[in-house]
Amino acid sequence: MESETATPVKGRPREFCVDKALAEALHVFWAKGYDGASMTDLTEAMGITKPSLYAAFGNKESLFHKALDLYESEKLEYTRAALQQPTARRVAEYYLRGGVDVHAAEGKPQGCMGLISSLACSPEAESIKADVIRRRSSSQRALVERFEQAKREGDLPAHIDAEGLTSLLYAILQGITVQAGAGATRAELERLVDTSLALWPSA
Repeated sequence: MESETATPVKGRPREFCVDKALAEALHVFWAKGYDGASMTDLTEAMGITKPSLYAAFGNKESLFHKALDLYESEKLEYTRAALQQPTARRVAEYYLRGGVDVHAAEGKPQGCMGLISSLACSPEAESIKADVIRRRSSSQRALVERFEQAKREGDLPAHIDAEGLTSLLYAILQGITVQAGAGATRAELERLVDTSLALWPSA
């Protein structure tokens, strides 16, 4: 783990683990969104002073981008693994059940960090919203390409609109994250996934 030595306003230099501090910041942003997370929330959770935060991560916006990188690499690995599934339906199932596992996990913030931050985003934080949208677009493009491949292989009917199918899958996933944040039980979310998959187009 990387460590950082920063000088507080008073007293001796304070050493802390940058990786651990970033993980704590991730949980704050995930629970409260970008605008909802105050600097006090962040420094208290990270166990550091504001000067130490600035020295190690830059400003709040820079810290959020780093936390979002960590969120994607650790929490959204299922979205990349889904693309490797052997059939389009398996891709969709892995994607949706992975969403339930992450966004409705006990003891973790409920819902999607990116969605929470982009929906409740002040005009001063437009770059945050733009970054979330850019990342989502990249992920969606990968799904579209996977479904186009499924059409070429005869795994999906030729008339299926790959972009429309991707948009539907995203809408269902966003519904899962919103409902998880609103207190839906895991059983309720699993039922939503089962019903969605029952409507999946077959070749």
